[in-house]
Amino acid sequence: MMRNDPIKHVFIWPAVLVVLAISIFPLIYSLTTSFLSYRLIPPIPPRVVWLGNYIALLQEPRFWNAIFTTTLIAFIAVGLQYAIGFGVALALNARVPGERLFRVALLLPMLLAPVAVALVARMIFNPTMGPLNQLLGKFGLVNLPFLTNGHWALACIIAVEVWQWTPFIILMMLAGLQTLPEDVYEAAELENASAWQQFWGITFPMLLPISAAVVFIRLIESYKIMDTVFVMTGGGPGVDTETLTLFAYQEGFKKFNLGYTSALSFLFLIAITIIGVTYLALLRPHLEKRR
Repeated sequence: MMRNDPIKHVFIWPAVLVVLAISIFPLIYSLTTSFLSYRLIPPIPPRVVWLGNYIALLQEPRFWNAIFTTTLIAFIAVGLQYAIGFGVALALNARVPGERLFRVALLLPMLLAPVAVALVARMIFNPTMGPLNQLLGKFGLVNLPFLTNGHWALACIIAVEVWQWTPFIILMMLAGLQTLPEDVYEAAELENASAWQQFWGITFPMLLPISAAVVFIRLIESYKIMDTVFVMTGGGPGVDTETLTLFAYQEGFKKFNLGYTSALSFLFLIAITIIGVTYLALLRPHLEKRR
């Protein structure tokens, strides 16, 4: 097929129409709905309120609490995932005994469904019947309120996130480590550079672009966390662990407040965009130095 062959339109336009139908139209419809006061239960005819839903959300303490909770989970979980994942990737790259077995075992959590992981975690962290508290009891320690106290519940959710998604960091960083040129390390050894100097002067800077991409991907994914929180705590106790996506679910699928939920979704999109742009702007000077 030549570049100017008209037959190419037969292949391109159906794909364009499908993309328009399944992504652009819902987006425009949702944006339009965000300017309406639109409830299904009780049924209320749509009424234009322009920015009323956005203003109401910005004045809603529950919305700011959801932003704070989501940000806390995302930044702590991703920070721990990166630190642990990078460390494990360095160990695996150093050809430790049983390396292949470790690779398979460490990747298993990532292959499990988040809902299944959350169900198991909810049983483990059960404050009265969970095996973790029973184990603590055997050592004479008191039961800990893992899922009934806000701080403990957040810690449990972060622990589950770290356990499940650290393998993704390991996989990506290990792939990056195996592409680094060995002659650079040979030259460093000739200069008697220590292991720490080699890491800080060679490994970390050369892996900075991969690190930036991996952290960015995980940060965006962590902001969309819902299934783990929904199954483990349902956003409780109270609203202590309620995230933005769970807040949107409560408003959209329990209260059927469609206009309010659409506005919430767009504010969520704006927040994610600001975080992403800020993150890339902060890293850009460091990445340009490595070019």
